[in-house]
Amino acid sequence: QVQLAESGGGLVQPGDSLRLSCAASGRGFSSYNMGWFRQAPGSERECVAAISWRSNAPYYKESVKGRFTISRDDAKSTVYLQMDSLILQDTAVYYCAARGPRSPLEIRSDKYDYWGQGTQVTVSS
Repeated sequence: QVQLAESGGGLVQPGDSLRLSCAASGRGFSSYNMGWFRQAPGSERECVAAISWRSNAPYYKESVKGRFTISRDDAKSTVYLQMDSLILQDTAVYYCAARGPRSPLEIRSDKYDYWGQGTQVTVSS
């Protein structure tokens, strides 16, 4: 069993940066694939970034490539999402999710086993 807790959301202006953190509790974090998803009102939940338990070849949604960076610190059982050059369309509730252990990297939300409660990111001028 893994519990996830996101933090770092907030209200920012276009062009600003935010770093989201997701702290995991429970055993086996280092063997889990981790994903960051977001859901805007009236939209489906989508994967914006994912990183495998091997930390190689992370996935990024096309619209965030070059602006978002996913990373993990297994010693701290934490995954991060650095978001730079934020735009209005990045406004959503952001969730972290865990899939594993030692499973293939996936971007479909139904493939993930554990979810955090979400953190709101609002980009507004």
